[in-house]
Amino acid sequence: MQQDCVLTMRGIGKQFPGVRALHNVDFTLRKGEIHALMGENGAGKSTLIKVLTGVYPMDTGKIQVEGQDVRIHSPQDALSCGISTVYQEITLCPNLTVAENMYIGREDSAWIKSRDYEKRAEVILNNLGIPARSRQQLASCSLAVQQMVAIARAVDMKCKVLILDEPTSSLDDKEVNMLFNLMRDLRSQGVGIIFVTHFLEQVYEVCDRITVLRNGELVGEYLIEDLPQVQLVARMMGKDLDELNSLSEFESQKAVEGEILYEAEDLSSNMSRPFSFHIRQGEVNGFTGLLGSGRSESVRAIFGADKVTGGRVKVNGKPVKITKPYDAMKNGIGYLAEDRKRDGIIAELSVRENIMLALQVMNGFFKPINRSESEAFAEEYIKALNIKTAGKETPVGSLSGGNQQKVILARWLLTHPNYLILDEPTRGIDIGTKLEIQKLVLKLAEDGVSVTFISSEVEEMLRTCSRLIVMRDGRQVGELTGQDLNQAQVMKTIAGGGTENG
Repeated sequence: MQQDCVLTMRGIGKQFPGVRALHNVDFTLRKGEIHALMGENGAGKSTLIKVLTGVYPMDTGKIQVEGQDVRIHSPQDALSCGISTVYQEITLCPNLTVAENMYIGREDSAWIKSRDYEKRAEVILNNLGIPARSRQQLASCSLAVQQMVAIARAVDMKCKVLILDEPTSSLDDKEVNMLFNLMRDLRSQGVGIIFVTHFLEQVYEVCDRITVLRNGELVGEYLIEDLPQVQLVARMMGKDLDELNSLSEFESQKAVEGEILYEAEDLSSNMSRPFSFHIRQGEVNGFTGLLGSGRSESVRAIFGADKVTGGRVKVNGKPVKITKPYDAMKNGIGYLAEDRKRDGIIAELSVRENIMLALQVMNGFFKPINRSESEAFAEEYIKALNIKTAGKETPVGSLSGGNQQKVILARWLLTHPNYLILDEPTRGIDIGTKLEIQKLVLKLAEDGVSVTFISSEVEEMLRTCSRLIVMRDGRQVGELTGQDLNQAQVMKTIAGGGTENG
């Protein structure tokens, strides 16, 4: 009912240059509920939260707190309305005590000056069941307890709306349970909690309702019991299950029976949980799952792009040590990163210079490749990949996204890799270039190159891969081949077998 609403957002719109981030989005939070805000990358979750907390001004719409219109132009306005946010990255001061962190910035209060704040902090910590002492240095607390201290600070500031933005991403199972117990306690006290997470199982463990966004628009609001996990995945991905079940699926790629080229056992990094994986010579396989499932973190561990913390690796049956990208390159592994602008191109350098980077690294910078040779290589791959550029000396930053992607592909092909990892190679490029890249992947496999292919578009992976490793919550939860390579089965596996609540 309306009188039970602590927060209503109606018709929220937000535009950035060339991008409509939010369009006519509604969101309702009731007193004493935990409400999951769900959506894939680019769905608009972060923008909606930033509008609510005054980081971004909204272009259209209105916000009400407990039925009263409010204007939120800054984070301070949000706090004065009773809206507090606890972010994934701890924003407290580890060198201060727990109590000092809870009351920093409020030194004008008389009880702060009299140091009674330590006693007050102790009472709040005890009432909320937080395992910390007021005089304890925050740095000595676990990440979970630090999160809880940030929540305690928000509670003491009389928050009505508590936003938890990916609070569990760095916590272990025991710490997650501690946090969930605190969330349930706050819910019983009437606090409305917005829970932003990528972990589907956690949503069904602790939440009452779910709001789903996609492409900046509202898909719907659902009671948790009315939306099984498989249906949630379908709505996030923009697919209708009945439609999916009736689709004629792409013809699956035939399973490859070649020798195992790369094999990892219990491989882990500072960003990924332990996993085991192999790929055969000439095989195209892929990691699939929702954003945050661990698919990109897994391939970064294979390439040594993140700090490798454990596991055993074999290449062509021989044990090898791959702890950094150079090790991977020396073992015939290439890697096209998910974010081409951050981890791929160097925009100021020319097309030729970008193409030559990986080969030059492998040769060593004290053995520079001469200009005539590099020009010949660049011309060869510009022609072979049909890279549309005014010339080989054109700054790569001036090319279209699809042609930038081809330049990075040329960089790795020039090293003649045995194993090529492509993370979102077709994101943000036109359909014609997408098809070119897909055909190139299949041609490479025919020539004996092993390829791991990651795409947010399941149809694309079904066209390209003969085996899919399904990821959820940082773990491998399934492997699909043959007749199981279809969209409905992918979504059911992501959701946990298609059971009512996973």
